[in-house]
Amino acid sequence: MSKQELPVIGQDDGAAGCCPGLLTAPLDEDRAVELAKVFKALGDPVRLRLLSMIASRVGGEVCVCDLTPAFDLSQPTISHHLKLLRQAGLIDCERRGTWVYYWLLPETTDRLAGILTRPAGGPLPAPA
Repeated sequence: MSKQELPVIGQDDGAAGCCPGLLTAPLDEDRAVELAKVFKALGDPVRLRLLSMIASRVGGEVCVCDLTPAFDLSQPTISHHLKLLRQAGLIDCERRGTWVYYWLLPETTDRLAGILTRPAGGPLPAPA
């Protein structure tokens, strides 16, 4: 009889332990639709830059007034891109007076990271 300890699945794995990753099991249709919305939001360079600016901000939040000057786009266009990031569950916001402040929702990016991570950094299965 071996005294090797076996890990309890889902105990310390957080969200990644409850749901199979993209690289470990095929996605069902509902999960694929859900993930496609998030990846579509990240598929635009402006939105990717906005997310990066928000996520890397010291203090965890940023005013839209600090985001807009970084782009050669109108304020309504920036607001549209921010709205799509919010709808994808990547960021959230709060209005304070005339300005809106945005912050990252790390549970969504953590979930994406878990989906794209190979189990224990191991190799991908060999092609059939």
